[in-house]
Amino acid sequence: MSDVLVLYYSRGGSVAALARQIARGVESVPGMAARLRTVPPMAAATAVASPPIPDDGAPYVTRQDLAECAALALGSPTRFGNMAAPLKHFLDTTGAEWASGTLVGKPAGVFTSSASMHGGQESTLLSMHLPLLHHGCLIVGIPFTEAALSATRSGGTPYGASHVAGPRDDVQPSDEEKALAQALGRRLADLARRLGGAA
Repeated sequence: MSDVLVLYYSRGGSVAALARQIARGVESVPGMAARLRTVPPMAAATAVASPPIPDDGAPYVTRQDLAECAALALGSPTRFGNMAAPLKHFLDTTGAEWASGTLVGKPAGVFTSSASMHGGQESTLLSMHLPLLHHGCLIVGIPFTEAALSATRSGGTPYGASHVAGPRDDVQPSDEEKALAQALGRRLADLARRLGGAA
């Protein structure tokens, strides 16, 4: 069994809901499993020195998770058209993994959620591609052969899965958003299986 690391930061719950849909897509591929992980929050001025272990939901990511994964899905809420600080802070600490090539050749995709339709989802997704390219990942998007990409009236882009939470912060993705998140998970798992020869 090979794992796809679904690593995210979620404050209001919508990115976590999208992560669970990606995990469903991953686990629909024989021989593949999803490993859900999150990153610690940030304090106002500095990183939280020793964040408490989450009471529920995904545990915090470790360096071992990066080393063991066959593929990576990276998720963050949209913050002014960019990824949220906690995820960026974590990525900024992966210099040793970059130097040793931990993620080189592994398929990677991204996902996000925003409060508004034009809240910077695509720029956020593209900004998350940049560190993955530096790590040598193989960027995976969502092709227009996925029917939901042409049908969606909310989230979903060729750059990665997305969700529009709206002014009421609706945590649950729409049917099209779910379908696209699952499609991204399936593509990551299928590529990782083919590249790595997983059973």
